[in-house]
Amino acid sequence: QVQLVESGGGLVQAGGSLRLSCAPSERTFSSYAMGWFRQALGKEREFVAAIRWIPGDTYYADSVKGRFMISRDGAKNTLYLQMNSLKPEDTAVYYCAAGSRVTLTADYDYWGQGTQVTVSS
Repeated sequence: QVQLVESGGGLVQAGGSLRLSCAPSERTFSSYAMGWFRQALGKEREFVAAIRWIPGDTYYADSVKGRFMISRDGAKNTLYLQMNSLKPEDTAVYYCAAGSRVTLTADYDYWGQGTQVTVSS
């Protein structure tokens, strides 16, 4: 079973930036779409951003639009989430997901283990 491996989480002050990365455990793995979700303590998992691998069109939750940017590097087969102007309410575990279609729901076939992002005020 292919696994997605996230990295790049950590502790940052409000207004700061972080970049998350996600790569499959197998280099030959490919998917039609990938996305980022997050789950704060005591809350449900929510959509953050998604990208159609080709041609690269992107989708964002209103709460992150203008601050976060999802991108992919085909050569490295890696997904990124650049997070700028971070707010304390962005604190959550961030999950990478991959699947056969773009969706704003958690209907993806593969998931990472999650990486913690904590934004201090």
